[in-house]
Amino acid sequence: MGPNYTIKLFLFLLIFNFSYSQINSNITNPNFIFYLADDQDLLDYGVYGNPKVHTPAVDALAKEGIRFNNFYTSQAICAPSRSQIFTGMYPVKNGCMANHLAVKPNLKTVISYMEAEGYDVVLAGKGHVKPNSVFKWTQYFKSVDHRYLPFEKLENYLENVKKPFCIFVTSDFPHGPYPKNSSYTKDDIYQLPYDKGFFRNFKRGYYQNIKDDNAQLERILEIVQTHNLVENSIFIYASDHGISGKWGVAEQGLKVPFIVRWPGVIKANSVSETILNFVDVLPTFLDIIGANIPSGIDGKSFKQTLMGDSSPVHKYIYSIATKQNIRECKVFPTRAVRDLRYKFIRNYNSIEVVASNYTDNPVINQFIKIGAESFPDVPHEELYDLKIDPYQENNLIKNKELTTVKEQLSNALESWMISQNDFLLTQKMPLIKPTLHPLDRVSNWNKVASDLEGKLNESDYLTSHY
Repeated sequence: MGPNYTIKLFLFLLIFNFSYSQINSNITNPNFIFYLADDQDLLDYGVYGNPKVHTPAVDALAKEGIRFNNFYTSQAICAPSRSQIFTGMYPVKNGCMANHLAVKPNLKTVISYMEAEGYDVVLAGKGHVKPNSVFKWTQYFKSVDHRYLPFEKLENYLENVKKPFCIFVTSDFPHGPYPKNSSYTKDDIYQLPYDKGFFRNFKRGYYQNIKDDNAQLERILEIVQTHNLVENSIFIYASDHGISGKWGVAEQGLKVPFIVRWPGVIKANSVSETILNFVDVLPTFLDIIGANIPSGIDGKSFKQTLMGDSSPVHKYIYSIATKQNIRECKVFPTRAVRDLRYKFIRNYNSIEVVASNYTDNPVINQFIKIGAESFPDVPHEELYDLKIDPYQENNLIKNKELTTVKEQLSNALESWMISQNDFLLTQKMPLIKPTLHPLDRVSNWNKVASDLEGKLNESDYLTSHY
């Protein structure tokens, strides 16, 4: 062997070791950038099948990373959905089981877990999670004019940061208000399989907001590129829930877009059918950086899924819904569970069972009755075959051939509710203490009969932590 061979071998080993160290650094100590849109259906992206909506930035991310087709939130509304991401817990356990509610005090969150591992944990954009005593972000950059992402502050942070970081970029789009002036016409609206036409006027502005949010995402991606953060950062895109199924447990509300780019680790343009949930985000972050995953949270790591493993992570995915503390609030709680194929739903105040929910308080009973009568066509129990009926149109609950399936899912649901200490197991039909939309108060969003206005007392509500 001559001197040229020795030099070449030395250079090869030098390059190999540098490349290996770079890849290893990307795997064990990456930055996390999580872009979260607000109120956008899974199907309203080019990459998920809508040819008319304008989402080139999301579509490009999917080509660079992995697209998940079965990623879920357990509650299709803003604050509860975000609470799952930040705590790794389902909404009843973490306390944010209705919109605008705080999580339980003294909870540990992604902030405390990641800061303990040397990370900054930053929120940029929409907040919507409470209380501040729990969510003490390393940095919090509020939305500009209550609507737009704080690009200047975010870029200034990235120019000066000296440690690994986890940033949640939380957009206010495409959530309303929707602009009256839109570049879209009614003919531009793509007919989704569950869209019966009543959304068409609304969707002109919705599409415009999607287009505007794509421009915001493009700006964020440019900032990441400008500061040489692409190779050593995991970039995640998701929406908190779907607008078409908001407030309920329909698939179009619970199933969310979820795309991850991780250069050098995730195979480009790959797709996963693995069933996952927002509660899995936190343990996955911790697993990636080699931190311990706390036993008290609900989520499971899907780190191996990101690397191409198709093994199942969950046997069941659970969901909840409430019509309380929202506009046009009603007493109508729901719990649901799905496995790889079937979905079981129990509506706890359906018209079929409302009589069993009455208490000794006639005023409370009136609100319970109103809740049931507001959804007269919704049965007590529902069962769907999602393989052939992905949008829950054919209720199979009376199909005797599926009795065993129904019993298995019902048992799984009840076991999960026990693990969550769900109040529906011990309370007849609890009223959730409101923070924004009381059942007995007239407002722009709520109509109340005059004989019921202002008739509920503090003691009539479920004991709360907030």
